[in-house]
Order: sequence, then C-alpha cells, then structure tokens
Amino acid sequence: MKYINKMSKKILMTGNEAIAEGAIQAGCRFYAGYPITPQNELIAYMAGRLPEAGGIFIQSESELGAINMVFGASAAGARAMTSSSSPGISLKQEGISYIAGAELPAVIVNVMRGGPGLGNIWPAQSDYFQATRSGGHGDYHSIVLAPSCVQEAYELMFLAFDLADKYRNPVIILGDGMLGQMMEPLVVSGERLVVSSKNKRPINQLTTHQLTKPWALTGCRGRRPNIIKSFYMVKGDLEKFNLALQKKYKVIQQKEELYESLFFNDARVILVAYGSMARIAKSALNQLREKGERIGFIRPITLWPFPQKAFTQSLRPNIKYLVVEMSYGQMLEDVKLAVNGKAKVEFLGRSGGGIPTEEDIIRKVVKTQ
Repeated sequence: MKYINKMSKKILMTGNEAIAEGAIQAGCRFYAGYPITPQNELIAYMAGRLPEAGGIFIQSESELGAINMVFGASAAGARAMTSSSSPGISLKQEGISYIAGAELPAVIVNVMRGGPGLGNIWPAQSDYFQATRSGGHGDYHSIVLAPSCVQEAYELMFLAFDLADKYRNPVIILGDGMLGQMMEPLVVSGERLVVSSKNKRPINQLTTHQLTKPWALTGCRGRRPNIIKSFYMVKGDLEKFNLALQKKYKVIQQKEELYESLFFNDARVILVAYGSMARIAKSALNQLREKGERIGFIRPITLWPFPQKAFTQSLRPNIKYLVVEMSYGQMLEDVKLAVNGKAKVEFLGRSGGGIPTEEDIIRKVVKTQ
C-alpha cells in the first residue's frame, strides 16, 4: 500500500487513487461502489485503505445498491461517497435525486468514459449535461466540481465533502478516463499526512472530526425524533419544500462559483475548457502567447454553479470565446447563456475517444480571429 511518511510529502499516484486518498483524508468513512472501468483503481484503493482509517468499504451488488447505501450512511451522519463511470452513474440517478430530495450530503465521483451506451474506456466529457442538468427526476441541482490534474483531484475532495455538509446536497466530482489513469506527483501538506499501513497510526484528527449533524438519524434519546424523507402527502407541502430548495440553490450560485482565468486584460480570443481538456488548451494558449497572440483563458472549476462572473468580467467589445470540449457542445450551451448574445462564441469538440490537440486548437484560434 502506498503511503506518505514524515520524511516525504510527495508520491506518484493516479488520479483515481488521489481522489480516493483525498476522500479518506477529508473524513469519508463510508464507501459503496461497483467496479467499472476506467475508475476501478479508485474502488480498489478504497478497499485497501478505508478499513485502515476505521471506515467501511462495501462492494455492492449493483450501482443501484451502492447509491442507496450511501443514502443510508449519510442519513446516519457519516461522510459517505460512491464512484462509477458513465453507464454506472446513469443507474445511480434515481438515488441521487432521492439524496437531493432528502437534503443529504453525499459525494459522487464520475470518471467519464466515451458514450452513448456502453461506449469505450477512452476519455470523454459527454456527461456534462447529465451532471449539470441533474440527470435524475425533479427540480434539483448537484454541485459539480471538475479537477484538471491529480493534485487538484486530491484537493477538491476536501471541498466536495465540506460543500456537501454545508448545503446538505449531493456533490459530483466530474473527471474522465485521462485524469483517472494518469500518474503525477502528489504533494500532501504536513497536516494531512497519509497513514502508513504498517503502523496503524490514526489519521490526523483535524481531518476526521465529525461535524455536528443534528438532523442525522442517530437515535432520539433526549431529543425529538428526526425524519428524513422526500415524500410529501399534504397538498402544497411539496411545493413549499421545492421553493426552499430553489432558495438554497440561489445561495450556492451566489457564493460557490470557482474558476481559473488568465490574460483577461488584452485578450481578443478567450479559450474556455475544463478538466483534462483545459490542460491541453492551456498548452496551446502558452504557445500562442509566445507568438504574440492576444489569447485569454477561462477554466470553470465549478460546472454547477457555472462561473458566470468569469464571463461578466471578461466581456468587452469585439471579444470572442472559443469553447473546447471532449463532447459535441455541452458546456458550449452554458457559455452562450453566460455571454447572452454579447459576444461571438466558437466551438471545437470531439468525443467517443477523440481528443482535440494543441494543433487543432491553434488552427481554430487562427480561423476565429
């Protein structure tokens, strides 16, 4: 088992392993999942590491079983998580809707593959609509975070669990097969050192303390019973509950937008990309800037809420945006909504295992100007 000791703060890990370790260090103590490529390293890592940390690992009988186990663990107050890849996440959608409807915190990881259908295990970003439009039934939203490297995949797990608890809401980590399989050096701060499997030392208490959850189903001695539900029998009650949810979502939109931006001041064309695709786009950006081209960059980190502020701040006369995705125009729609007809928006996309290259992006930028 890989670990970091006091003499070392860096280790080579895959994105899948970094997500799993980040979750454990963030206080995840319940995981249920079902194997599917290209995220099997995540579930395998959890199987070995989570019991060491005093948590519970379950390989469920199905994706449906996994998401409903997460519902139960979260209802009991645990920091709970599941993971899968595209077809498996589709099967979890009913459960995610139930979690949102019961206002339970949970983290769901989707390491996307190509689609539709069974597709293949090559990287793609074709589940953007499913994640940001809340693929289950009803008027709900999941918070969606999109890491672009192994280090960020680790670090965003802390934010994911904190946001899930803060808003009592599902949070989706949206990665892809490239991020899940690639290996990069992972730096861990001294306060979050990984426990060695040899000495069984407890994980630093700063990262594992249980937040007070007065709503959890922990037994009702000395207090009124708690009820967790998403079913409302009395006419009008469900509408009141939905209005309360919408109020919560507006707060999330106002407070939780995250993005990376570069070269707004002089840009004539702004590249927009997220996740693994953003790394390729940034490489193209650097090459273009070296040639004197006035190119900017926006990387949404929260896909929902979508970072409207990035476009409000960058909009000006004659600016153009070029959206680059491993899909056929899903985030493109959110960019167009953010721009609201005030700028021209171009698109470059491939999917099903096709990945836009730096050369593709550079050629498109030349045509766009």
